[in-house]
Amino acid sequence: MGNRGMEELIPLVNKLQDAFSSIGQSCHLDLPQIAVVGGQSAGKSSVLENFVGRDFLPRGSGIVTRRPLILQLIFSKTEYAEFLHCKSKKFTDFDEVRQEIEAETDRVTGTNKGISPIPINLRVYSPHVLNLTLIDLPGITKVPVGDQPQDIEYQIRDMILQFIGRESSLILAVTPANMDLANSDALKMAKEVDPQGLRTIGVITKLDLMDEGTDARDVLENKLLPLRRGYIGVVNRSQKDIDGKKDIRAALAAERKFFLSHPAYRHMADRMGTPHLQKVLNQQLTNHIRDTLPSLRSKLQSQLLSLEKEVEEYKNFRPDDPTRKTKALLQMVQQFGVDFEKRIEGSGDQVDTLELSGGARINRIFHERFPFELVKMEFDEKDLRREISYAIKNIHGVRTGLFTPDLAFEAIVKKQVVKLKEPCLKCVDLVIQELINTVRQCTCKLGSYPRLREETERIVTTHIREREGKTKDQILLLIDIELSYINTNHEDFIGFANAQQRSTQANKKRAVPNQVIRRGWLTINNISIMKGGSKEYWFVLTAESLSWYKDEEEKEKKYMLPLDNLKIRDVEKGFMSTKHVFAIFNTEQRNVYKDLRQIELACDSQEDVDSWKASFLRAGVDGRFAPTQTENEDGAQENTFSMDPQLERQVETIRNLVDSYVAIINKSIRDLMPKTIMHLMINNTKDFIHSELLAYLYSSGDQSSLMEESAEQAQRRDDMLRMYHALKEALGIIGGHQHQHRVHPRAPPRGRHVAAERPRAQIPSRPAPRPPPASRPACPAGGPRRPPPAPPSSAPRSLSVLD
Repeated sequence: MGNRGMEELIPLVNKLQDAFSSIGQSCHLDLPQIAVVGGQSAGKSSVLENFVGRDFLPRGSGIVTRRPLILQLIFSKTEYAEFLHCKSKKFTDFDEVRQEIEAETDRVTGTNKGISPIPINLRVYSPHVLNLTLIDLPGITKVPVGDQPQDIEYQIRDMILQFIGRESSLILAVTPANMDLANSDALKMAKEVDPQGLRTIGVITKLDLMDEGTDARDVLENKLLPLRRGYIGVVNRSQKDIDGKKDIRAALAAERKFFLSHPAYRHMADRMGTPHLQKVLNQQLTNHIRDTLPSLRSKLQSQLLSLEKEVEEYKNFRPDDPTRKTKALLQMVQQFGVDFEKRIEGSGDQVDTLELSGGARINRIFHERFPFELVKMEFDEKDLRREISYAIKNIHGVRTGLFTPDLAFEAIVKKQVVKLKEPCLKCVDLVIQELINTVRQCTCKLGSYPRLREETERIVTTHIREREGKTKDQILLLIDIELSYINTNHEDFIGFANAQQRSTQANKKRAVPNQVIRRGWLTINNISIMKGGSKEYWFVLTAESLSWYKDEEEKEKKYMLPLDNLKIRDVEKGFMSTKHVFAIFNTEQRNVYKDLRQIELACDSQEDVDSWKASFLRAGVDGRFAPTQTENEDGAQENTFSMDPQLERQVETIRNLVDSYVAIINKSIRDLMPKTIMHLMINNTKDFIHSELLAYLYSSGDQSSLMEESAEQAQRRDDMLRMYHALKEALGIIGGHQHQHRVHPRAPPRGRHVAAERPRAQIPSRPAPRPPPASRPACPAGGPRRPPPAPPSSAPRSLSVLD
């Protein structure tokens, strides 16, 4: 070529390929490349080994190539190989290269003959190769064997199409000569993505195995199934030669002899064989890269811009500089404190729009979750009334009391206040969990230094746990303070007089007229079959009446029953009935509903009956209950409900007092809990992070080890810088080349052969600016052509970009 900038194009693409692979293929640029496609046993492996001059590819029956192999051939004075996944090791024994390919394949795909699209990157340095990059793809197969997936054919097909479908890829379609070209799977797949044959190079293998009297002359002369880039024939070693370890150089000499002596091929022998194929591929890949330079350059610039911000912090990075470590430690601790405070107090930058976090979650615990936990403590009406009844009786002792005892009120209130401890402590636990989660979120930025992150999390979490004990002690102290004195003079407390008035007036003054006490489904159980039988209705109990409707939309009212002079009582459950029943009747012996002296209301469970009874008591409807038997500690049976109206009024009075006082306590606790937690935990933790965290970190150990980078971070930085510099270097080479006189490539002929694509470049070890006439291959027709003179000063200028 006479242009070193052009000679650098294939190594440039190699660098980009390595850079992309090293960061997990996260950057998708369609790099110019040659993808090798062919059926199983088509001779792909032999072609590649002939290029290298060494046996290094796995062989065997079935699918041997189960991951794409990116093979980079690089001209060098010494011969060795290296893999991208183990960069530090140089392989000089090519049997070890084969073993490493097999081991790396099994590591990702397992040993069950499965496949994977994750490539293996192999670089071979040798004095016997031209700069060339090829991708060896799994052989096309039809039938799964062994433990292969049933859809193995489609998996391989999709993988091959993924590589050859890109416009930047040249396709090396390998077909054996002893197979009908029309049935070639490689050519068929190439035609799908390249119908005009502009990117496809045909390779015909096993020419020496054709039946006697037949040849592939029409194919090789591009007459049968023409390709724009033509066909090249090769003769590989036979299986016997491979098993006998026949030297590849001897095989190449035998190949040369075959073409020179065969009557059908001798006239084109200089355009056949592995060395010629290697030169043509080098030439065509170089021209192809040159043709795609404009679009590649724009993609490289776009990629470089996206990396600029990430690379900025790495540009002047010196990992062993002690001042850098000290400065980084100070900056990261300071940033951690700022991030923690922003997450707690809220900020306008980087607001999470997907979910609540930090302070917002704590706020929800204070004002939604904690009040909900208090509401969940609603008293079981039946149990509470029974406790009040027992308290009143035990205080009166053997005498029948005429007045409601205040000691019963205090005993019940204290028992209810003690129950507040559980939701209060649970609230503290929830806040602690949110604080620890916030700390972990804020330490994510310290991920580059795992030891620093671990120590920061440990120190701050330990401090939060220490504050947990003090905060819970203070919360329990608040509860004990409330228990120490029952303030019946509180301005919001209703007092005994108001409580009794509410009880005697059936809660009507306390309730807004028609205030709804309860809604729900009940069945009227005692309507005769002649009148329609028992039926379910939607009941609404208010402070003044009991109404029932056809359904819960409450549009069609069936009846409204005033609560004046009503009483409720138990009804024995029927022999075959599964319902639990209670009755409503009028104390003045009047009909309650139509011609019924009482209506029997049925529920599905005894708990529902007891709950409805309690609701009627709250509405002022007294009960005459059949005694419910329970066992006391001595095993004796006791009545749950009293039949004494005076006791029921006292129970109702204390019930109202307890309601009023517990509401005062709840209001006070809801106000003090957030304040206590904020002061003793959250604000204290913020102060600790700002003023003491750094001192704890310094005392925890050696700062140099504390600021050791993670291996992943160091690798990521190296890969990022490598990618960045590779992109800059690529743009430098491309920019330098575009200032030179560009020789436009000639389109390969569609005629008899591809002599126009014969290489104009020399092997990189001979970089003479202009090769002597004898070293240039003769043109097929029209006599020799003189290459246009290169501008004398352009090539040096292009090199200055690299230097």
